[in-house]
Amino acid sequence: MRIVTAQSSADRHGIILFGHGARDPEWAGPMQRIAARIAALDPACPVSLAFMEFMRPTLDEAVDDLVARGVRSIRIVPVFLAQGGHLKRDVPLAVGRAAERHPAVGLSLATAAGEAEGVVEAIARYAIAP
Repeated sequence: MRIVTAQSSADRHGIILFGHGARDPEWAGPMQRIAARIAALDPACPVSLAFMEFMRPTLDEAVDDLVARGVRSIRIVPVFLAQGGHLKRDVPLAVGRAAERHPAVGLSLATAAGEAEGVVEAIARYAIAP
């Protein structure tokens, strides 16, 4: 049994699931399901979605929202299969700008979710399933 206690604003952390975005709003469905699963696993951890283009909120908007909600540490998790050009160049610049706007907030950028061993394993198992 897990007991969740209230966090002080000094140690409150949040997660932003960051995706590319698409013109079709249904594209965000898997990210919404991941966010719901995170919320179920850790109800005290605020989780938000953010998108590079076509959809809202933007990364800036998501960071600003979590900071306004008292979050002091944010992990940005790119829901991408690999570390492509956006994740190597554009996203670190955007995270840096957000860090400049919120110097009291710790921002960290994870590698692409698709590069995590557990995700690779899950996709492999999915691919060979009957």
